[in-house]
Amino acid sequence: MTPKTRLLGILTIVFFLLTVSNVLATTTTDSTQMVRIRSVSLKGNYRTRDRIVLREMTLHTGDTVQLRDLPGRTAWDQRNINNTNLFVTVNVAVESTPPIDSTQLGVIDLTVTMKERWYFVAYPVFDIADRNLNEWWYDRGRDFRRVIYGGRISYKNVTGTNDRLQLELVRGFLKKTVVSYSRPYIDKAQKIGLRVDVGYLTNNEIPYRTQADKWVYVKSEQLLRERTYAGLMLTNRRGLYHYHSIEARYNRNSIADTVARLNPDYFLNGQTRQQYLTLSYGYRYDRRDNVAYPLQGTLFRAGIGVNGLLPSDNFRFVDLTAAVSQYWPLGGRFYAAGGLRARVSSPKRQPYFNLRGLGSATDMVRGYELYVVDGQQFGIWRNSLRYQLFNTVKQLDWLHIRQFNTLPIAAYITAFGDAGYVSSSVAEQYNSRLANRLLVGTGVSLDIVTYYNLVFRLSGTVNGQGRTGFFFNLAQEL
Repeated sequence: MTPKTRLLGILTIVFFLLTVSNVLATTTTDSTQMVRIRSVSLKGNYRTRDRIVLREMTLHTGDTVQLRDLPGRTAWDQRNINNTNLFVTVNVAVESTPPIDSTQLGVIDLTVTMKERWYFVAYPVFDIADRNLNEWWYDRGRDFRRVIYGGRISYKNVTGTNDRLQLELVRGFLKKTVVSYSRPYIDKAQKIGLRVDVGYLTNNEIPYRTQADKWVYVKSEQLLRERTYAGLMLTNRRGLYHYHSIEARYNRNSIADTVARLNPDYFLNGQTRQQYLTLSYGYRYDRRDNVAYPLQGTLFRAGIGVNGLLPSDNFRFVDLTAAVSQYWPLGGRFYAAGGLRARVSSPKRQPYFNLRGLGSATDMVRGYELYVVDGQQFGIWRNSLRYQLFNTVKQLDWLHIRQFNTLPIAAYITAFGDAGYVSSSVAEQYNSRLANRLLVGTGVSLDIVTYYNLVFRLSGTVNGQGRTGFFFNLAQEL
């Protein structure tokens, strides 16, 4: 190699290093550059008040933010607005104006474009009265006498403040009349909310005990169970993701003598009436990208309820619950989710009506959809691995109702594995085969997510007892 060639090589290397250094310096400068938000414009919220939308945002007029943080901040603001469940679609766009010289801040304008949902829904009710469609299909012989019918009126965003008025009038297998009104903010600072609800429910057929982890029903022409309740809840939202609630609820329940004879422990000691005042506190940290079907974020919930506060109450009971769920994007189209839930209650001897193990609500180990496992304590560990088949938005131009002609739809293949345990002192009394033992379930599901927070799930499962199943669920959880 000649001296001239060596010199040329050295100059080339030096030039390359200087170029890289300049690029890195420029990138660092650009990424740490501060920009000022000149304006925030809202479009499409014809009914929803501006302050309800702005309450969900971390970026406001006059704020300064690092340029490198801007995409993440706008993405979470868009998710927060979407999670109000007031809009079909939400988009946050950024327009920037470069600084005149290096001594000035860049200026950006934010435009939030929304498409509001249909808020007033009055529709007939024709539904099954069993715990879920799977129990009705497999265990109840698809008996159409076990249906409920009537009507529901749901009027959301009544005053443009994300409040909701609901009226439900149902007859058939279950007779129910419920009226409720909720308003997320009743103060100028938009922190304190209110909910009021009253309900009256009656049944001529009810499960009076559990036998081998299945409900056993009794039916009569006469009224077998009557329930009345009234509740008042105050909520306090701190920042964007912290929610506190305090609720007072009065419950008055009664059963026919027939039920008390068949199961004296239904209300304990052969009683036919149960009345008590409940005071409960709940906390929720909710930072998920989508409340109906999250792919990223964290949800933590905890609560305590004390029942039987009045001298005249004949039921005294303490209930503690906690749950945490985490959602991760793994890269590409893969996502993971995991969650833990637990419940502890006291005293050990409880009315059958108030026993809450797995299966009687949304808490269940997948693969055990057809079973009810009664107990005083339980824990669940649930895990999912998801693959996104598609995620798109279809514009239905032939449908001339703007609240319905934009159709977001996504589909996921999910592999899951769950484990759970129910601690029960009544397992022998009710011939339980699943209480006081580890329950495991696994399987694969097809999850379809569409507008108005509808999630359809078709699952094929196998549980720890080797039983397989094919189930359909409407879901908004793991």
